[in-house]
Amino acid sequence: MRRPVLMMTAPTITFGLLLFLVLGKWPPLLAVDDDVRDDVHRYTAEHPAFVTAMKTLSTIGSAPVYLTAIALVAAWLLYRHRPRQAVFVLVTVTGSALLNAVVKRAVQRARPTVPDPLTTAHGLSFPSGHAQSAAVTYATVLVVFWPVMRSAGRRVAVVLAAAMVLGIGLSRVALAVHYVSDVLAGYALGTAWFLAMVASFTLPSSAADPAAASTSEGG
Repeated sequence: MRRPVLMMTAPTITFGLLLFLVLGKWPPLLAVDDDVRDDVHRYTAEHPAFVTAMKTLSTIGSAPVYLTAIALVAAWLLYRHRPRQAVFVLVTVTGSALLNAVVKRAVQRARPTVPDPLTTAHGLSFPSGHAQSAAVTYATVLVVFWPVMRSAGRRVAVVLAAAMVLGIGLSRVALAVHYVSDVLAGYALGTAWFLAMVASFTLPSSAADPAAASTSEGG
């Protein structure tokens, strides 16, 4: 349990720093946010194929998609007689979404505005819900299925998960519905929350392997 708690330090400090700078409206941060928004949005608007790719990634990272996927994972775990892991999955992902909503309401940061928006998004901006949910969801799925993956499969899964998390975060900046600091804060808060849940649930090493679990529990 101690290792996840110690690992929470870096993302927690990162999120706290970003929160402090956003609330304080620190000029250098706001300048970076505005410059990245304008440059990335300009590039995106000039490349229709890139717009399509970014909209696709943004849809993949939306609540209806990731909540449906997590519900299926939880149902599979229940079918495999792993109720503790199913609860872990549901609490971790849905709890992250609730936490994001609470922080957004507390910070009250408006979304970016651009002259020719490529899409629309409602609600508040800090932290990015897509970035936070992507970090939490992919990490949660990885930790649940990690024990039953071979070493090569683990490497591939980590690379794919990281690519999806980064891609979803990029899509929110490219579509000008979030500042880059929103996305970074979403990653940091999501990582801290995920590690807190891992520490709280203290998952066994056989998280997705009922055969191994029954052996260890029955022995």
